[in-house]
Amino acid sequence: MFTADSRIKELFDTPFGYDVIQTILYMTGKDIALIKNPIVGNIKLRSLVSLSKGMIDDAFVGTLIAILNRETKRHQCSKNTIDKKWWKSAVFYQIYPRSFMDSNGDGIGDINGITMKLDYLQGLGIDALWLSPVYDSPNDDNGYDIRDYEKIMEEFGSMADFDRLLLEIHRRGMKLIMDLVINHTSDEHKWFKAAISDRSSPYHDYYILRPGKNGTYPNNWTSVFGGGAWNYYESVNEYGLHIFSKKQMDLNWEDEALRKELYGMVNRWLDKGVDGFRLDVINLISKDPQLPMGSEAIASLVGAVGYEHTFYGPRLHEYLKELRAETFAVHNAFSVGEGAGVGMEVAKQITAESRKELDEIFNFEQLDNPGKGRYDDYSYDLRYLKPLLSKWQLEYGNDCWPALVFENHDNPRMPAKVSDDGIYRDKISKLILTLMLTLKGTPYIYQGQEIGMTNSRFRELSDLRDVESINMYNKLVSLGKTPKEAMKTVGKGTRDNARIPMQWDDTDTGGFSSSEPWIACSTDHHICNVKEQIGREDSIYSFTRSLIDLRHKNEALVYGEFIPVKTDNDTFCYIRKLGNTSFYIEINLSGTNTKRKKDITKEKYAMILCNYDKHDELLRPYETTIYLIGENK
Repeated sequence: MFTADSRIKELFDTPFGYDVIQTILYMTGKDIALIKNPIVGNIKLRSLVSLSKGMIDDAFVGTLIAILNRETKRHQCSKNTIDKKWWKSAVFYQIYPRSFMDSNGDGIGDINGITMKLDYLQGLGIDALWLSPVYDSPNDDNGYDIRDYEKIMEEFGSMADFDRLLLEIHRRGMKLIMDLVINHTSDEHKWFKAAISDRSSPYHDYYILRPGKNGTYPNNWTSVFGGGAWNYYESVNEYGLHIFSKKQMDLNWEDEALRKELYGMVNRWLDKGVDGFRLDVINLISKDPQLPMGSEAIASLVGAVGYEHTFYGPRLHEYLKELRAETFAVHNAFSVGEGAGVGMEVAKQITAESRKELDEIFNFEQLDNPGKGRYDDYSYDLRYLKPLLSKWQLEYGNDCWPALVFENHDNPRMPAKVSDDGIYRDKISKLILTLMLTLKGTPYIYQGQEIGMTNSRFRELSDLRDVESINMYNKLVSLGKTPKEAMKTVGKGTRDNARIPMQWDDTDTGGFSSSEPWIACSTDHHICNVKEQIGREDSIYSFTRSLIDLRHKNEALVYGEFIPVKTDNDTFCYIRKLGNTSFYIEINLSGTNTKRKKDITKEKYAMILCNYDKHDELLRPYETTIYLIGENK
C-alpha cells in the first residue's frame, strides 16, 4: 500500500500512477528518463508539497495516495491471440438524432428520419449504429438530461417509431447501441421530484443530497459546465450535487435500491432487442462518499474543483462488475464507456476481458494537442498522434480492444482543428479516416465525418444552443471580455460545431428539413453534401466507402499485428499483418512535402488507396496511401 513515504518511481507499478506520469511527460514534452533518474525517482510523495512551491498541498498528496491504493498493480496481459467478436470487426456510426434527418418538417431530427436513411448507412458499409439519447428529456443538455428512461422524447417520435427503427436495422443485418446516461438524471425525473419532496422518501437516497456546512455548500466542488456544483432545495433544507448542468442531478450509486432500479431499466431495453449501450461519463458514477474538499491545483489542470474525487471513485470497478453481471452478461450485450480523464493503464483495468467490466472505453487524449482544450485558439498538430496512437496499438494488449474515435457530438470537427482555412480539408478528412479504419480497434464514425463536414460560424450568442458554451460565454463576459471576444473563443470550441444539421444536399436546409432547423445549417452545405459526393469517385464519401470495404474484406486490417516502421516525426508508417496478408500504410502528418520511407516503386508494393489522385516521388502534405504487400497483391 502507498503512503506519503512512497517514492515517485513506485508509481510506475500502479495503473493510475503510471498514467499520471505518462500524462505529465506527454503534456510537458519530457522523456521518461527524467523519472528513471535516481534523484527524481527516489523523491518521496510527501516531498512534492515543498518541491512544488505551493502548487501542491497535503490534501493533494492524500488524494493521490488514496487513488493509487485502489488498484496497486498494473494489468498484465498473457494472451498471444485475440478473441474475435462482432464489435471488434464492426464499423460504428454515431447519430445525433436531433441533427440527422427531420421526417415531419418541424425542424428537429427524429427517429423516422433515421429509418429513412438506413439504406444510405448500409450502402456506406456501416455495421452498427450508436444513437445519442432519444429518451424523454427537457433538453437542458440536448437529451443527456433524462426525464424518463423508458419513454421516447416526443419531438423524436414514439416507442412504436423506435421499435420500427430497431426492426429495420436488424433486417439489414446491422446492430444498434443506445446512449445511456446513468451518472445523473434530469431534475424533472420523477425520482428526483420525490427525493426533494420528503427526506423520508425512498427516493431521497437515489441522489447525492447533503446539508450545508458552516452556512454554505457541503464542499467546494464546481461543475464541469461552470459555476458551483450544488443546488439548494428548501423543501429538504439540503444541497443536491450536479457535476454538469444545474438540471443534471447526480445519482447516488452507493444506494443499492437505485442500482437495482437502473439494472432493471437496462434489462428491459435489452429484452426489447437493443444490442448494447454507450455509457455516458460512466467513470464518474462512484464518488468519494465523504465528499472531501477539492484541490484548486488539480482544478487548474482538469477544469473543475473536486474532479479528482469523482473521475475514478473508490467503488468504480465494483459497480462496473455488478452492472455487467446483472445486465450485459445476461444478454450477451456490448458495452462501451465514455472515460474522460482515464489513461491507458486504468482503461486496461476497466476493459480487460478477465476483469468482466466493460468491453471498450473511449479515451480522448487524441482530440486535442498536449496542454490544449476545445476553447483554445491553436492549430492542431497531427504529429502528436504518432507516439500516442502507437502506444495504444503496442501496449494495450490482446485482451483489451481500442476504440478509435476522432469526432463526436462533444467536439469541434477535426479538419477545422488542423487547418481552419479549409485548403487541406479533403486530405485531412481522408487521413483521419485512414487512421480509424487501418489501425487496430473499433472505428466510430460521427455523422457527417464521411463527407468531411467542418465547423460552422457562430457570431452571436443567439446562434448557440449548447448549455456549456452559453455558460462559457457568460463567464468570459463577466471576466471582462467583450461579446465579440467571447464569441470568438466560444465559437471555435462550442459543441454546437458538431451538432449542426447533417448535409444531405445543397438546398436551403441542406436536405435536413422542409422548415427552419432547430440550429442553423453550416455555411458550406451547398458545396459539401452527400448528394454531391456520393457519385464522385474522388470524394471523401467514396474514399470512406472504399476504406470500409477494404477493412471488411481483409481481417489483417482488423486482427492483424501492428508493426511500426521507423520514420521521422513528420510521418507515421506501419504494417498490418495477418498470416500471408500484409498492408503498408504511409501517412504524412505534416503540411509540407517529405520523403517516402520505403521504396514503394518496387514490384511487391501495390497501391490500393490514396488521398491524392496520382503518385509522386514525395509524400505530399497530409498524404495517406495504403499498399498491399507481397504475393497477394
